[in-house]
Amino acid sequence: MAKGYNTNQERLAEINRLGKELAKRARFSCEWCSSKDDLRPWDHTPDHEPELSGLALLCRRCRELASGGTADPNELHTLRNALWSDIPAVAEGVALVLIRSRQPWVREAIEESLIEEATKSRLLALL
Repeated sequence: MAKGYNTNQERLAEINRLGKELAKRARFSCEWCSSKDDLRPWDHTPDHEPELSGLALLCRRCRELASGGTADPNELHTLRNALWSDIPAVAEGVALVLIRSRQPWVREAIEESLIEEATKSRLLALL
């Protein structure tokens, strides 16, 4: 049990070490919706070594959505612009939230995004 705890603490310390660079990249706002409230790093790739491309700076609401929370369709439209990010944690993370919504416009939005083609195909297969 201590090994798992220590591994988690090391991971959190590494994510915190990247925090300043992450905040600067995000211009101190949520990378999905642009909110400035309660910003924290969100780990898109928890099974990999922490790195900036696998992290997104998200507000409380977007972290809730990333964790499986639901949103009304109008709220989801505000997240659509994040699909145009060249940062995997931003574009792919928001794509997963949009896919869960099953909204009819999501397929087209993902197809038009900057997400790498192989990843895009994998994501679209979830629809």
